[in-house]
Amino acid sequence: MLEDLKMPTRMEVEEALLKSLFNHGGVIKEFGADEEIVEEIASDFNLNEQQRSAFLETIYKKENRLKRSSLLHRLLFRAADNLAKEKLVSRPTQTIQMTHKREWMLTENGYDKALKILGIPKVQKETLPIKSYEVEKIVKRLNEQSRPVNYDPFDHNKKTSKVSKETRLRNRGFRQAIIEAYDCKCAVCEMKIKSPDALQWEVEAAHIVPHSLNGKDDIWNGVALCHLHHWAFDVGWFTLKDDFKILASKQIENVPNNFGKIGNYDFIRQLSKETRVIALPKRKEIYPHQTAIQWHRENVFYYQL
Repeated sequence: MLEDLKMPTRMEVEEALLKSLFNHGGVIKEFGADEEIVEEIASDFNLNEQQRSAFLETIYKKENRLKRSSLLHRLLFRAADNLAKEKLVSRPTQTIQMTHKREWMLTENGYDKALKILGIPKVQKETLPIKSYEVEKIVKRLNEQSRPVNYDPFDHNKKTSKVSKETRLRNRGFRQAIIEAYDCKCAVCEMKIKSPDALQWEVEAAHIVPHSLNGKDDIWNGVALCHLHHWAFDVGWFTLKDDFKILASKQIENVPNNFGKIGNYDFIRQLSKETRVIALPKRKEIYPHQTAIQWHRENVFYYQL
């Protein structure tokens, strides 16, 4: 029986938790509230039915009562608790203060360790949509800033081209905030799709005033666009009016008939037919700012023939 109930070591469970956190976008619910995660990890270890259903009994003498708790839940909690002590994850009591959800969340150090365990190059952190406690704090700050009347979309304090750890965190925070604000879909065509491994969204966070020209990593200087519409926006094929309607370049009339098509879909000429308002976030406070949009119209957009 003891052999049947032999459980994984705490170190093995810690690694399994880090991998599970990574595979679930950086967050998992408390174990008592999410049996799916518990079962997922149990399956990873090929635990039998006895191991999955085993209980520990603790007698509270002062209260004269017996407490029964799942052996697997106890093992998971102790592993998670140790990861929190090592600052590889944030505790649910910490996470709830920021997200209003009781979840375990990767920290940046935990994210790095998960990447190492999975054999994924660290440089991929810049594109993967995995949440971390530090990046989530940036997202929260971006979402909660008061919308300015007179907005300057340029970062005048940027003096160095060296990419620091703080800059990388800010870039990821901007990307996450924009993509989540637009419900992970393109504001123009509204395409919404993940990669087959569910780790990456196709949609991108586009700067209205380009990052290369010291455009700020503010939510008012961003819009979510698919790859094609991001490119078309950056090179000036279309822009936005102050009321967020699409404005296409007259230059489209000069595009050869066999250019700008995807099979029978005329991607480039379709922009000229779009006169509607783009798909916007639910909260008006985080809509693109008219100051940034005006700069794009005047400095990037090619309107004339």
